[in-house]
Amino acid sequence: MTRPKPRAARIMLYSHDTFGLGHLRRSRALAEAITRADRSASALILTGSPVAGRFTFPARVDHVRLPGVTKLRDGSYVSQTLGMDIEQTTDLRSGLIKATAEQYDPDILIVDKEPTGFRGELVRTLDLLSRRGRARLILGLRDVLDEPGILATEWERKGGIAATETYYDELWIYGLRSFYDPTSGLNLSDNVKRRMHWTGYLRRTAGSSTPPPTEPYVLVTPGGGGDGQAMVNLVLSAYEQDPELGPRAILVYGPFLSGETRAEFETRVAALQGRVTAVGFESQIETLFMGAEGVVCMGGYNTFCEVLSFDKRAVIVPRTVPRLEQYIRASRAEEMGLVRMLDETRDGMTPQAMIAAIRALPSQSLPSEAISDGLLDGLDYVTDRVAALLGERAETAAE
Repeated sequence: MTRPKPRAARIMLYSHDTFGLGHLRRSRALAEAITRADRSASALILTGSPVAGRFTFPARVDHVRLPGVTKLRDGSYVSQTLGMDIEQTTDLRSGLIKATAEQYDPDILIVDKEPTGFRGELVRTLDLLSRRGRARLILGLRDVLDEPGILATEWERKGGIAATETYYDELWIYGLRSFYDPTSGLNLSDNVKRRMHWTGYLRRTAGSSTPPPTEPYVLVTPGGGGDGQAMVNLVLSAYEQDPELGPRAILVYGPFLSGETRAEFETRVAALQGRVTAVGFESQIETLFMGAEGVVCMGGYNTFCEVLSFDKRAVIVPRTVPRLEQYIRASRAEEMGLVRMLDETRDGMTPQAMIAAIRALPSQSLPSEAISDGLLDGLDYVTDRVAALLGERAETAAE
């Protein structure tokens, strides 16, 4: 009797994405690495990002777009397009996630950052997969989440501690223990702490064969751009006030910078007559990182990974609201000699401070001169863990 052919591995990644690009880009990088390491595996990303369709996905990686939600200034959420209240939208998203998990039947589920998902929408799926006992459940955390006290209160309110203790087989932290512990302040059991894996940062590569511009430039990127207005304004003011400031800047606004604000910036960019050029959204921003002489950026996780991956001298202008995540990351990175931070309290958020920071870029040390061992091993570590977990599952099934 012929044995049935073993089913190819299926990896599902959950990325709640109420705003910005960070969660989707991290999930996409993980999915690409996993399917490249295992040529038979497939990966399915569940995302609420409104710009998911503007990204290309590699072979055997696809995505399910969940109905979008928007976070308001007061911290509340609204549905983006459906005319439903937030409870109805969350219930719809929860049902879609659960139905997808039932049909796709993943071998591994990797959840990004939120143990219970957006407003608890993932709990029904975690219950389902736990009862089935087939899938390994992984909680992936970036290197910094927030201030320990604030994070502990948030996780307690959302049921994050209970969910982590109950459902997750492993915790993967996409950073170095020596850099920062994102779980500091969380009342996690010793049992959970033994299941924590420090992967290293997630290396990025230039996926496009298109070469970067040949003329020297500084890359300016506020990430998704939704809260990057102040940084962009500061860079433009620096070039406006110092006619000798160079090299030229290439500014990538990001898809979430408001249209009215961008129109105002475009007028200022045009007046600089080529000393600053700008594009709205660049899905292959890695190519621009590769060719840049230096980088001015905000302090999001993915941008930080790109600075490290392409070994670029960088000035980070971190946001400080609604979370201190970027400030904690940037200040720790400066302390370790990886980047320079523009600190509002210490340096002042003035055009003169930005001029000085850009002029000082060539004299900064490269990140690789500060840390090398294990810094960018994250994707290799993850693919090794995936292979090990799949091997354990195959051994269990054979018994």
